[in-house]
Amino acid sequence: MATLAVPETIPSASEDAEQIWKACKGWGTDETAIITILAHRDATQRKIIRLAFEEQYKENLIMRLESELSGDLERAVYLWIFDPVEREAIIANIAVKKNIDYQAIIEIACVNSPKELLVVKEEYHARYKRSLEEDIAVHTVGDFRQACTSELYDGDETDTGVARLEAKTLHDAIKSQTFNHSEVIRILSTRSTAQLCATFNYYKDEYGIPITKALTTESPNEFALALRVAIRCIVSPQKYFAKVLQNAVGKAGSTDEDALTRVIVMRAEKDLKVIKEMFHKRTNATLKRAVGTETSGHYNSFLLALVGN
Repeated sequence: MATLAVPETIPSASEDAEQIWKACKGWGTDETAIITILAHRDATQRKIIRLAFEEQYKENLIMRLESELSGDLERAVYLWIFDPVEREAIIANIAVKKNIDYQAIIEIACVNSPKELLVVKEEYHARYKRSLEEDIAVHTVGDFRQACTSELYDGDETDTGVARLEAKTLHDAIKSQTFNHSEVIRILSTRSTAQLCATFNYYKDEYGIPITKALTTESPNEFALALRVAIRCIVSPQKYFAKVLQNAVGKAGSTDEDALTRVIVMRAEKDLKVIKEMFHKRTNATLKRAVGTETSGHYNSFLLALVGN
């Protein structure tokens, strides 16, 4: 469930555009006014505001906000103002520019359904005139390249015999620390989400430990850590994102603003309410309190508006 709170009665897009224009006029920027509007409009409403702003003032709203805002607030608002598909394409491009941020790429590849991922890839190509696979290939080699560009399949059917055999294959690979074995990559890149979950459940029942724990306790290398992220995304995206948020705010004074922004902005219109509940169970603290403690200023206000009560 989403945490985004949109008022029952809202001004027209033209009125919202006018208020944003007024907030940007003069020597100082009224960040509070911008947050009050944009943090309480859904993707469709934000897109119409962008169009109204450009029509009324002959100026690109996104570029104007980039010039008016700064720091973490600017980066968060920049991502938020796009619709979810545009945003994920942009996040993927940012991840590639960082010389590959595997975590962000794997999130997009494994949390989305095959149909959703295809739409993100199409948006990426339309925006950057290159395929996402092409850009990933430039910055990766071998196993990472195949892992990051693989697609899961739809379907609810599962085969118990296949789950048993492939759980053993994964167990043997982890035990021998051959995480990048071709069979491991084949299993994780060709099976449906339902079949993979059946395999992971069989792994836990047969070997007495969740596969993610096994990847942690057997001196994992970088590729094993990437596999762990992928598996966590496949098994329970909400639980995974709660863990990402916990890590982002877990150490006082060393907040990971990039991860914090990415998760809250990406999930506020989808399932952040569920993620908040899991965060509370994990940490015995509310996400609202954690964000309030670990961030400050207008960036703090913006994230709290998306997190909600």
